[in-house]
Amino acid sequence: MGSPTVIPNLESLSDFVGVEFEDSDWITVGQDRIDAFARATDDDQWIHTDVERARSDSPWKETIAHGYLTLSLAPVLLRQILVIQGSSSAINAGIEKMRLSSPVLAGSRVRLRARIKHTRELPRGGVRVVFELRFEVEGSAKSACTADVVYLYFP
Repeated sequence: MGSPTVIPNLESLSDFVGVEFEDSDWITVGQDRIDAFARATDDDQWIHTDVERARSDSPWKETIAHGYLTLSLAPVLLRQILVIQGSSSAINAGIEKMRLSSPVLAGSRVRLRARIKHTRELPRGGVRVVFELRFEVEGSAKSACTADVVYLYFP
């Protein structure tokens, strides 16, 4: 990963619509992370947490990360590739669209690719930004997750 793209102020966000930012670093999604996510969300379905059963009964022969675990990596990985100056706060306002296209096997490494899909000015100088996110799995031609996520930035 190179240096993050720096957007100097909220007014400049619209200038970056359609720009594909540099990739984030690779991050390992290990079984410990999957188990912690399962505990935090009470989603302990065997396909995520039971390594032995996954070896025998899963179509992938391994446990897989929760789809929402993959998506939850967005804030930390987005900060690696993009710095927005002139904002006192950023609020995650939701997801417009999300697809889980292929599993993230335990131990896989993922990274984030992102671009700004569109922006809209808000009252008092805020900006609503829709990011198009794509989570890639190392060694796989198919993205694990794609999502259009909405953030609100305030001066």
